[in-house]
Amino acid sequence: MSDRMEDSAILRAQGLAVGYDGAPLVSGIDLAVAAHGVVTLVGPNGAGKSTLLKTVAGLLAPVGGAVWLSGRPLEQLDPHERALELSVMLTDRLRTELLTCADVVEMGRYPHTGRMGVPTSTDLAKVREAMQTTRVWDLRDKDFMQLSDGQRQRVMLARAICQEPRLLVLDEPTSYLDVHYQIELLAVLRELVETRGVGVLMSLHELPLVWKVSDWVVCMKDGVITAQGTPQEMCAPEVIDELFDLEPGTFDPLTGMIDLRK
Repeated sequence: MSDRMEDSAILRAQGLAVGYDGAPLVSGIDLAVAAHGVVTLVGPNGAGKSTLLKTVAGLLAPVGGAVWLSGRPLEQLDPHERALELSVMLTDRLRTELLTCADVVEMGRYPHTGRMGVPTSTDLAKVREAMQTTRVWDLRDKDFMQLSDGQRQRVMLARAICQEPRLLVLDEPTSYLDVHYQIELLAVLRELVETRGVGVLMSLHELPLVWKVSDWVVCMKDGVITAQGTPQEMCAPEVIDELFDLEPGTFDPLTGMIDLRK
């Protein structure tokens, strides 16, 4: 990881091992996420990207090593303190009953609404701002469960933004989105990073988008981080061929083109 990322890290992991029931799935993880930075995890399915994200978000206990959030050991922060620092958007489907999209986004304000949980005019303004940012304000009165998968994804991003965290942790945020909304969502993330100083840690499968949106790329495979560096370094064909077990020349990581000719 770069010296700049280490020095200004919102999130830092050192010697981290993640997994389930005490059995490590990925070990030896060293990474940092800084303000004004996007760190993206890439790798084959089953590489442990989602498990890593859940662990640094405090949803799973580390198997080993340590995680610091804003300079404090993660395990020392209670759920409310964590919610003030980071917001999580996972691939798990949110199940709601009779909630509008605005209701769902408003849930992101819970760290700020006090014990009674009653939103103020400021909270409601933040809800509107977040929904306008992700282009879902026109869906505010719609039943969340009646939306398409792509619309739900944008509403969930609005909820994460509405929380006003220092760090966004996102698991495949472009899933279910067509190309137009993939680009729009990642443009929103870059805007948050550049104008509000938010840090982003996420996983993505669309490699051409990874190179465009990221400041740092972490490659994961077979229980370890195989490489990490700038997008320019990690988009080298030999890195991608090794990461995904591809024959040389099969895949152009810059364009996303696949050559199936024999």
